[in-house]
Amino acid sequence: MLLTLLSRQPLYGYEMLRELERRSEGVFSLKEGTLYPILHSMESEGWVEAYWQSVNGRNRKYYRITDMGSRVLNQKKTEWALFRNAVDSVIGEGGV
Repeated sequence: MLLTLLSRQPLYGYEMLRELERRSEGVFSLKEGTLYPILHSMESEGWVEAYWQSVNGRNRKYYRITDMGSRVLNQKKTEWALFRNAVDSVIGEGGV
């Protein structure tokens, strides 16, 4: 989900938390202590890169998706579609 948010635009941490919560209508509400280890892991994998930017006199660490991150995102979307379709078929929501 974070890669999807970052595929739309670079975001800083707090902004990412709020956007995830807003788009999920409150279902996904991460704490900063959960978010930053995930971001650091994705950065180590080369999926995102961080950079500093000054906004209204405040330095903020922004994250953006990399080309590798975009490839991973596409792969994860495919995996999710397969999983979702399989679950829908089992619980009777798949039209079968």
